[in-house]
Amino acid sequence: MKYPSVQSRTVLVTGCSSGIGLATALYLKNNGWQVFPTARKDADLAMLQEKGFTAIACDVADPPSVEKAVEATLAASSGQLGAVVNNAGIAQMGAVEDLSREALVRQFETNVFGPHELTHKLIPVFRSQGWGRIVNVSSVYGLIAAPMFGAYCASKYAMEALSDAMRIELRACGVAVSLIEPGPILTAFRKNAANHSTRNLDLSAGRYAQKYERKLSNVDPQMDTPKPFSKPPEAVARKILHAVESNRPRIRYTVTFPAQMAAILRRVLPPTWLDALLAKSARE
Repeated sequence: MKYPSVQSRTVLVTGCSSGIGLATALYLKNNGWQVFPTARKDADLAMLQEKGFTAIACDVADPPSVEKAVEATLAASSGQLGAVVNNAGIAQMGAVEDLSREALVRQFETNVFGPHELTHKLIPVFRSQGWGRIVNVSSVYGLIAAPMFGAYCASKYAMEALSDAMRIELRACGVAVSLIEPGPILTAFRKNAANHSTRNLDLSAGRYAQKYERKLSNVDPQMDTPKPFSKPPEAVARKILHAVESNRPRIRYTVTFPAQMAAILRRVLPPTWLDALLAKSARE
């Protein structure tokens, strides 16, 4: 479907302290966009300011913070906005049987409810303009459910479903909705997931205690260990640029070969075969 071009090259990008968010903010800026990147911590906001951005404080898990971020963005962009990129997120590790209600709530607050609330507040702006782009950074785990990441997978499945419904609802308004499904990207994803999980998971209890200890002890404190077919975060940024600039943005952008294969395998493999493949990672 062809959508009207955005008439304001302004974009709000969440979760820009590092990784995909920071790479996207820099890449869009270098391609002529006025980027309003968000972060939670003062040190990260200062870093973004030093790079020439108008940085905006936002914790997507905190409704008043989301409200203030939207107000600040619209004030800085003179009431118009070309696009929003929902990138901020966390990953809760752990077997489903070991996850507390509180851990699941925190996972969904950050990965689903927060991005939804932010987008919900911007849709009236996009509707009144008659143009705009909504880009939601999902995951290969929004395509297949992996053991030890059930909560994270569930949150990304939810983002996929909400995005699909929203895309159909907004198609007549000139507002496009796209999903980004990265796969293995060279960021600090697993380090951040490990740090978050240690605060929300009883690592000493349950049948997986030794597995948790082994996995967490092997996490690099700086960056994820490169995996086959890994790509840098700039590869994701390039897909996001297409989603916000093209008159015919894709519904889904897979970034790496594993993400492409996951999309294919989910469609063609019997569920029991896919389960058998994924179960190998649970036995490692």
